[in-house]
Amino acid sequence: MCLLLAWFAGVATCSASDPASAVDLNRGFEQMYNLDFSAAHLTFAQWEQAHPDDPMGPVSNAAAFLFAEFNRLKILEFDLFTQNEKFEKRPKLSPDPSVRAAFENELQRGERIASKVLARAPNDLHALFSLVMINGLRSDYTAMIEKKNLLALSYTKSSRAIAEKLLAADPSYYDAYLAVGVENYLLGLNPAPIRWILHIGGAQTDKVEGLEKLRITAEKGHYFAPFARLLLAVAALRDKDRNTARDLLSALSREFPGNDLYRKELARLQP
Repeated sequence: MCLLLAWFAGVATCSASDPASAVDLNRGFEQMYNLDFSAAHLTFAQWEQAHPDDPMGPVSNAAAFLFAEFNRLKILEFDLFTQNEKFEKRPKLSPDPSVRAAFENELQRGERIASKVLARAPNDLHALFSLVMINGLRSDYTAMIEKKNLLALSYTKSSRAIAEKLLAADPSYYDAYLAVGVENYLLGLNPAPIRWILHIGGAQTDKVEGLEKLRITAEKGHYFAPFARLLLAVAALRDKDRNTARDLLSALSREFPGNDLYRKELARLQP
């Protein structure tokens, strides 16, 4: 099982060194969380134009393409992730090929920029984070739209491994904990024999560790904090903890009033 891994930007470096520049990306992600994808694309395109050597411009724009397609295809419905049988038997989707091409084009552009940076500075944290995001986004599209779970797993493991390298260098890159948390939590939901096979294959499958890492991003993250809270709401529902899920969704709904998904799921939880 794989869920969104839309792991968005080099927060610690960008925010600390250039607060004024970070505002533009902040606005783009706020627009995206509010499901205003046209505005988000415009914001990210403007960032790309102003910062042609920053991989996060195209990679963030790729995230907007992915979220828009997920929204169109109704992939983010909570029932899909709280009921294993419904997830496994989800119907075949009809993705938009033009969106797929635009999504991959932006990822490839971000990858080229990041590779150039890392060729000069192999431990550049900002470039490493962009690779975390690139692998996570590819994992999400491959798993949730194309239903190629084994290929998606390889992207997920790559994203987590790069995130661990990044966090070893700078533990305050709180958004990067999401990559570690998602892999551990989602794969940790599998039965023990499957977890054992996944572990032998190099995957991490500790559900408790996953939840801990998700909470770090939810509490201390920046661009990923809302998404981590959404994942924690899903986790709470899977554990029959409706009160925690209700609290998380209530806060998200207030913060992002344009996102009807939060309101819809919250309405289902009202007593």
